[in-house]
Amino acid sequence: MAGASLLALLDDIASILDDVAAMTKVAAKKTAGVLGDDLALNAQQVSGVHADRELPVVWAVAVGSLKNKAILVPAALAISALAPWLVTPLLMLGGLYLCFEGVEKLAEKFLPGHGADHGAGDLAADLADFEAREAEKIKGAVRTDFVLSAEIIVIALGTVAAMPFLSQVLVLTGIGLLMTVGVYGLVAAIVKLDDLGLLLAARPNALAQRLGRLLLLGAPWLMKALAVVGTAAMFLVGGGILLHGLPLGHMIEHWADTAGATGVLLPPLAAVGTGLVAGTLALAAFTLLMAARKRLGKK
Repeated sequence: MAGASLLALLDDIASILDDVAAMTKVAAKKTAGVLGDDLALNAQQVSGVHADRELPVVWAVAVGSLKNKAILVPAALAISALAPWLVTPLLMLGGLYLCFEGVEKLAEKFLPGHGADHGAGDLAADLADFEAREAEKIKGAVRTDFVLSAEIIVIALGTVAAMPFLSQVLVLTGIGLLMTVGVYGLVAAIVKLDDLGLLLAARPNALAQRLGRLLLLGAPWLMKALAVVGTAAMFLVGGGILLHGLPLGHMIEHWADTAGATGVLLPPLAAVGTGLVAGTLALAAFTLLMAARKRLGKK
């Protein structure tokens, strides 16, 4: 009797694991688009780091990403069960942050005097400044990862909403781990492409040397392209989240469905435009708030 009960239990466990595996595949497909943006954004976030610090920075961000998942998975399950109406406003707040960060990056690049001044100084001051900037880059990447991870977890949760609670936990945990390992593994590979190029270029094999030189030539261009794509992804994802929570988003989806082949371009263009406008307004409001605080502090 005990043996039959054990076999029945094992059969139930196997059935649950099969369901979890199947739903994890479905959830992974539905989140694939955001994962692509996540990859571009994180590769862009760690660009500009000294070669010796690239992998430690990627590792630090990956650890921060795992901590994000440890917060987001139980939080998403709790909010979905207790206050599902909170999901969209919280996602929209995160989307607004992404848009703000994207506009801030553009302002630092194109507006004189907006970015931080890292002038030359004594060695100790330069080292402290380097460490502070690296720590800030890691914090910024982890904050961005939090927003993107939240969207992916919510999309995955919607996929498994009808499943038992344990299956939901297993699927969300599996998606979180797969996303972190996959994204940051690829980011680590991308930032070390130039080192792989040097290694291949030094080999005696002519084909390996040609491939190495190709990687050395292409790696800087790839990083520049990812910087552009990563910034655009901030507006695409952030603006898309904002539109999804507004009636205008449903109208744009309807127009896209009735516009034929050209309608495919309408949602992403609308998302980028919304992201630019929302990010610009958020940056303007933040700048005014900081100026007001500064004036009050002088009084």
